[in-house]
Amino acid sequence: MSLLLPLLRGARGALRPSCRRGLGSSPGGWGPPGGGAGARPGRRSLLAGLAGAAAALAGLGLVRRAEMVSREPVAEEQEQDEVSRRCGDFMAPPVSGLRELRSRRQEMRSRMEMLIMETQSQVCRALGQVDRGAAFTVDRWERKEGGGGISCVLQDGNIFEKAGVNVSVVFGHLSEEAAQQMRSRGKTLKTKNGKLPFCAMGVSSVIHPKNPHVPTIHFNYRYFEIENADGTKQWWFGGGTDLTPTYLNEEDAVHFHKTLKEACDQHNPELYPKYKKWCDDYFYIKHRGERRGIGGIFFDDLDSPSKEEAFQFVQSCAKAIVPCYIPIVKKHSRDPFTPEEKLWQQLRRGRYVEFNLVYDRGTKFGLATPGSRIESILMSLPLTARWQYMHTPPEKSREAEILEVLRNPKDWVH
Repeated sequence: MSLLLPLLRGARGALRPSCRRGLGSSPGGWGPPGGGAGARPGRRSLLAGLAGAAAALAGLGLVRRAEMVSREPVAEEQEQDEVSRRCGDFMAPPVSGLRELRSRRQEMRSRMEMLIMETQSQVCRALGQVDRGAAFTVDRWERKEGGGGISCVLQDGNIFEKAGVNVSVVFGHLSEEAAQQMRSRGKTLKTKNGKLPFCAMGVSSVIHPKNPHVPTIHFNYRYFEIENADGTKQWWFGGGTDLTPTYLNEEDAVHFHKTLKEACDQHNPELYPKYKKWCDDYFYIKHRGERRGIGGIFFDDLDSPSKEEAFQFVQSCAKAIVPCYIPIVKKHSRDPFTPEEKLWQQLRRGRYVEFNLVYDRGTKFGLATPGSRIESILMSLPLTARWQYMHTPPEKSREAEILEVLRNPKDWVH
């Protein structure tokens, strides 16, 4: 009633000017059409006031509802525009397409695809700025079984002999070989009619410089979803970043590991030492008795403490790629080198190839997945490498120095 009285008063006030013109004399009048013949003026005023109050009350509700409805599309449009804006900075249109990313932009699959596309773009642009004049070949490919990818490859640049940054977003049914590989890591996978639906996406890169004093870097960040026979889903993240120098530079090693440690420490100070050890153990070339490089971080099957927290951790690691590596490239890209140092680089690349083809999980998974793009999987291999029978570096040489670290990993940040 307290709301009705002011509205009634307002309605009567609004009614008086219309009465002077005659009710119904204009489309703006408050009276009934035709002037309300036979009705008493006082009664007409009261009825008009009540009608006006009711309309005002109803209008108030309508306005509020309209405001609520209008705000939702505006927020939604802003989110969609944000997706479009981010996609505009990519090396190529996203694999899943803009419409699909918009429609499920809150799902982890879409968020991870956006992250790996952004990472690809940021790394390629940073490499392009260092190696001026060199250009990436952007190769978009499709997988008939479901999904596809974007491969960005730079070859024979001024600084980089071969640099590849790949994105893949694939889905379909997991092959038995790939499923067995996951079961060997403790995964419990329940098939339905012998099939196991999955989706997997990731960004993977290997960068091989020309100068033997500039180290090779590898990084990979990925997300998996598996649907079990009962409809439940398993998910996990994996990835890491590691450095493979031809010659040891302790200052570079400290910078690289410190940058990765800072990214890990944002989430939990226990992560860096755990994943640093995992990296040293994972990149072990068993038949050679040495590591591939001086390590970094590596993790797999990450499904805790929550999906959101795991994603935020992966995002921090991805953002650390450029600052952990590009300063080292700029520092050494013009260093002079001898033919003997170039030869040692080629021999060390041979070890890199051995690990990738014999032990690497990503390579094995790719080769075991039907419809995989072999050129993109083997992009990690260097343009040139060398195997020399029974090569042994002299004692106390710089070549022997790096071998000692590869056989006995060091703590670079404590």
